[in-house]
Amino acid sequence: MLVADDSEGDAREGLSDVCVVNLAADLRLLEANDDFLFKLGRPGPEVYGQPFGDFVHPSMKQVIQQNLTRLAEGNKHRFSSRYVAPRSAPNRFTGGLTGIAVRGDDGRVATIVLLIRPDRVPEPQHAASNSRKPLSELDAKVLEGVAAGSSTVQLAAKLYLSRQGVEYHVGAMLRRFKCSNRSALVAKAYTQGILRMGQWPPKVTPDFVR
Repeated sequence: MLVADDSEGDAREGLSDVCVVNLAADLRLLEANDDFLFKLGRPGPEVYGQPFGDFVHPSMKQVIQQNLTRLAEGNKHRFSSRYVAPRSAPNRFTGGLTGIAVRGDDGRVATIVLLIRPDRVPEPQHAASNSRKPLSELDAKVLEGVAAGSSTVQLAAKLYLSRQGVEYHVGAMLRRFKCSNRSALVAKAYTQGILRMGQWPPKVTPDFVR
């Protein structure tokens, strides 16, 4: 089992909340520490041998999978990304993910170590703990346009709305997600997995659209 060495003393306390995952070169899960298994809500025997992509939210799966593949192929040594737990996790937790390639004696990548440091204050699931899907189809299109940098006039022309109609939808989402401006709205949408990471033009994950 992956645990921190007690001899590290105070340094161990700083890592106590870090999830540690060890992957084989084919990106299947070899082992993980208790923190990761607890947050995932699954015992080790159920997850070992499964592709790590099965334990990532769809909004982040593509970008993480691409980076892991580059590590496994030896094209890069490490990467950093955001991590969002899958819908099946009891508590949808997010955090910063660092992947590190570990090479064997033959110089090839033998394993990949993942360190996931959960956010101190997890983002509420589906906005303010509301289990309903928070966005209408029109909300989603407006949010995608805002994330792409479109102005109110441009969005109004594209979506066949008045300028007041666009502002109404933007204002409603600002209140719903408790954001003070458009930049904060876009940042929070990415953090919650509502907007897909690594995709341009921006796209809302269908799971959040009613």
